[in-house]
Amino acid sequence: MISDDPQPKPGILFLVAVPIGNFDDLTVRAIRILREADLIASEDPEKTRQMLSHHGIDATLTSYGPTNIEEKADILLDRLQQGAQIALVSDCGSPVIADPGALLVTLAHTHGIQVVSIPGPSALTAAVAMAGLPCDRFVFLGQLPETRAGMRRCLSTHSIGTINTVAFCTGTSLALALDIVADVTPQRTIVLVCDLTKPNERIMRGTVFQIRRGLKKLPTPEDMTLILTGKRKRMVRTGRKKSATPAQSLSSRRISTR
Repeated sequence: MISDDPQPKPGILFLVAVPIGNFDDLTVRAIRILREADLIASEDPEKTRQMLSHHGIDATLTSYGPTNIEEKADILLDRLQQGAQIALVSDCGSPVIADPGALLVTLAHTHGIQVVSIPGPSALTAAVAMAGLPCDRFVFLGQLPETRAGMRRCLSTHSIGTINTVAFCTGTSLALALDIVADVTPQRTIVLVCDLTKPNERIMRGTVFQIRRGLKKLPTPEDMTLILTGKRKRMVRTGRKKSATPAQSLSSRRISTR
């Protein structure tokens, strides 16, 4: 017997960026989507519930990580295929950036589920923007490993490159990273951005030794983004130094106003 019931219309997977520290950074559009969603899939439901409570949002939450990710992704995919509107959020910042949400997004695309991005806060872009460094190009390493061998493998290539390197780190991984930088390239400038958007937000700039001294004077940060500047290219001189053009001479000359 052939059923006359139509197939359910697929739902939508919304990728919703949430605050990285200050709950008031949630966008107006994100608030609406989180209120209207049938289900919110969170990396850390308890942390997400605190943020939702701040905005008076009552919602159904479920966890999608960090364990049994494949099983949970299949369950969420089934809900989407049945027509559910699901909001995917990280514990903070933009989902899928250094968190386990990528599998669900890939499955949604594979099965023809519409994926909609609701952009907003990101610790990565916020830290790069405020670092005071050229940011036209950079390499993002995600979350740094917490073993010495893993850290050395991670930094061995990027610490000698000419492009700025950005990574998220914990207290343990930061200490390992600073040890390796001190061994390999101690004069390289480091920027450490701590607890972005929180009352105790700090930014530290200097060599590895200056950063270490600065950290001793501060409470241990909860969230940190490390930026290691790229190695400066050595200028190659190919002949006699050219004389300055009129424009160059003017820019380097002190101009008297008397």
